[in-house]
Amino acid sequence: MRVSNAAKAISLALSVAWVVGCSSPSTLTDDSGSSSTDNGSATTYGSGSGSGVNGSGVGGSVDVANLQTVFYFDFDASSVRSDSIADLEAHAQYLATHPSASVRLEGHADERGTREYNMALAERRAKSVERFLAINGVSGVQVESISYGEEKPAVMGSSEGSLSQNRRVELKYEAR
Repeated sequence: MRVSNAAKAISLALSVAWVVGCSSPSTLTDDSGSSSTDNGSATTYGSGSGSGVNGSGVGGSVDVANLQTVFYFDFDASSVRSDSIADLEAHAQYLATHPSASVRLEGHADERGTREYNMALAERRAKSVERFLAINGVSGVQVESISYGEEKPAVMGSSEGSLSQNRRVELKYEAR
């Protein structure tokens, strides 16, 4: 079985993130918003200070309103980028601890390539995020993946900056 270097890199990055997350001190936030550091079971997720995402293990709460919901991809790639892992883990924690919650994963591609190719690429991107969530404890019945290909660009234009904004998966929570 042949494993690509990208798959090996992602596996290594996930392992390192897991080890770092399990070994670092945690920040607890009470209802008043004040924080304290503790070496217990609580964990703070997010990418940067003040992300406002708090959890406390299996029964913890995650404020998904403060999480990133758009995840970007490299050109012609469907692998989850390392800068997306922390927020995706927090989404997974929320979904795993709230079995009545559901999310729709909307895959997108930029305008380069044929319509058919872009539909398939956007689907691979959405499925990549779906697999990441499943690996992190989310039930398959909570997740729906859909591909829009190049049909719903976030930004119009042909510059690399515009195109990079269109290579994405958007998480949209749905009421059940």
